[in-house]
Amino acid sequence: MSGMFFGHGRLPWPLRAWGCGPYRKGTPLMTTIDRTRSRVGSSRVSAALGGSVLAIAALLTTAVGQATAATVTASIPVDPRPTGVAITPDGSRVYITHMHEDSTVSVIDTTTNTVTASIDVGLGPLGLAITPDGSRAYIPIFADSSVSVIDTATNTITTTIPVGPTPAWVAITPDGSRAYIPNQAEDLVSVIDTATNTITATIPVGPSPTWVAITPDGSRAYIPNQGDDTVSVIDTATNTVTSTIPVGPGAIGVEITPDGSRAYVTNADDDTVSVLDTATNTVTTTIPVSGEPVGVAITPDGSRAYITQRRDDTVSVIDTATNTVTTTIPVGDGPIEVEITPDGSRAYITNETGDTVTVVAIEES
Repeated sequence: MSGMFFGHGRLPWPLRAWGCGPYRKGTPLMTTIDRTRSRVGSSRVSAALGGSVLAIAALLTTAVGQATAATVTASIPVDPRPTGVAITPDGSRVYITHMHEDSTVSVIDTTTNTVTASIDVGLGPLGLAITPDGSRAYIPIFADSSVSVIDTATNTITTTIPVGPTPAWVAITPDGSRAYIPNQAEDLVSVIDTATNTITATIPVGPSPTWVAITPDGSRAYIPNQGDDTVSVIDTATNTVTSTIPVGPGAIGVEITPDGSRAYVTNADDDTVSVLDTATNTVTTTIPVSGEPVGVAITPDGSRAYITQRRDDTVSVIDTATNTVTTTIPVGDGPIEVEITPDGSRAYITNETGDTVTVVAIEES
């Protein structure tokens, strides 16, 4: 594949990560994650699961209660190339996708910060989302053009739903009735009825859509389009695009504040975060961050936004009252996505090239 496969000059991020474009620091990605790397990563993970490394990671979590907002409390070894992360509504488990040739989903127990299950899925899982009742996880399978549905009680796949080519991330409406999945290759968003697990709508959006976030009231979905540096806004009642917002170069990640008033969009190609006013659908400020921002998560109280920076191996913390970076946290190699526990006490960060998940303690504001 190449960027021209999409009809746009610039290769979108998941294809860069999948090995179809330049890897960070100039090394071709497939050279890094081919069989040699896979064996090394698998051997290390197997050893970790044997006890010693995971035991150390579990011991690190004892400091959570005394930690500050910038404290790394655990580094959890996982299968190679962790990318997506989702946390169950009760905060008891973290689900991690692995975009490598074995294509698994890891399940982490948040009490011990250890891996308790590994689920085989289709080739190239990227993002994932868990239903509001915690009963199912929806996982777009990038290379298989499908979505796998996992029963979280049994950690088994119950169904596989065909969608458009190269599905990337997914978001589920607050009432749990629908899942929205951007399909990069066709510049579309597929809508799945979660009661029937069938596609009920296909929505044209901008070029190379990747991430998706839905407002707390469920009325709108925000989709960054890497191909033209915009965000498409979908009215979920009609499943039509009602607004297109210019943002920064390489728009990729998006998250919406708990009150629904703002959306934070990461711009990977110019190291900034765009802040959108959702009432007017305009950019109100642009925040300089660090190297190649990708994922974004906002604390349940709305006071801070956590931004992963893939090139710098860090996470920036933004004070949402002032829209300034207040601290930068070193994490693992190649951080991609970040999610925060429902009680706001911890952030879990996937480190794609480090084969780890970093746990950061969050101090109450």
